[in-house]
Amino acid sequence: MSNTRKPKQLLHLVLGGELDSVSKTEFKDIDKLDFVGVYPNYAAAYAAWKAKAQSTVDNAQMRYFIVHLHRLLDPESPAQQS
Repeated sequence: MSNTRKPKQLLHLVLGGELDSVSKTEFKDIDKLDFVGVYPNYAAAYAAWKAKAQSTVDNAQMRYFIVHLHRLLDPESPAQQS
């Protein structure tokens, strides 16, 4: 019997859209948000974020973000490495 443990699932959401202004994090049109996906760890979310951010580099108002869903789902747990 194997004694290996699955790593704890730390869900992350990657989303983005065009901002009203580069100095704020308010989206111009929330109906046009790009929900890239939900990822099981920060490394996977970062890779998806980086690919989307690089593909929109010509639009200064387009921004992508990583949301730490695991912190929202379990706010009582001590802060962990993302």
